[in-house]
Amino acid sequence: MDIDILVVDDEAAIADLVEVYLINEGYTVHKFDNGTDALACVERQKLDLAILDVMLPDMDGFTLCQKIRQKHLFPILMLTAKVEDMDKITGLTLGADDYITKPFNPLEVAARVKTQLRRYMKYNSAGSGGEVTEYDIRGLQISKATHKCVLFGEELSLTPLEFSILWYLCSRQGKVVSSEELFEAVWGEKFMDSNNTVMSHIARLREKMHENSKKPKFIKTVWGVGYTIV
Repeated sequence: MDIDILVVDDEAAIADLVEVYLINEGYTVHKFDNGTDALACVERQKLDLAILDVMLPDMDGFTLCQKIRQKHLFPILMLTAKVEDMDKITGLTLGADDYITKPFNPLEVAARVKTQLRRYMKYNSAGSGGEVTEYDIRGLQISKATHKCVLFGEELSLTPLEFSILWYLCSRQGKVVSSEELFEAVWGEKFMDSNNTVMSHIARLREKMHENSKKPKFIKTVWGVGYTIV
């Protein structure tokens, strides 16, 4: 099966390195150093995934991501030298599926690409209206069919409620979910200032995921708004 990947980065050394690793994986690469030419490629070529640098000479990667998302649903990975969490949330809110900070290991990029393609193809193979039964987010694998959650190869012992919270957040990856929305979706009851209930369950989930509460890698708090998995 032919897989076509768009790579957009104005740093030739980085673009060339990513290209080599992707070609070695058997993918066809369409490489550009600016957003304008990349958009032209998107219009004429059927693509399966895009890797976009945030800093481009003619438009930033977030703008490019938005323009692609107007018509296309294939996975988008962002490359950037910025590590601030708000940048990650911005990129994912605009439609990106994953985020990789520079400097990076090319093998990690290849692994992330495989994960996104696997998820995208599984979703599409479900057909119109098909239900997604599994998510794989950077080593966090959760399956609705088996009701199991595995983090970096270790199966987590989650209560049904904890599983439901994590599943709901994973199903909305990149979006900020308010405590009210989370409570009503998981508990099935009207939200009555139950933020402490949600907060305590999130804290327990992070503990089971061996997360640093001040700098969590998965479930992040957007103060005054809610929670998100990026």
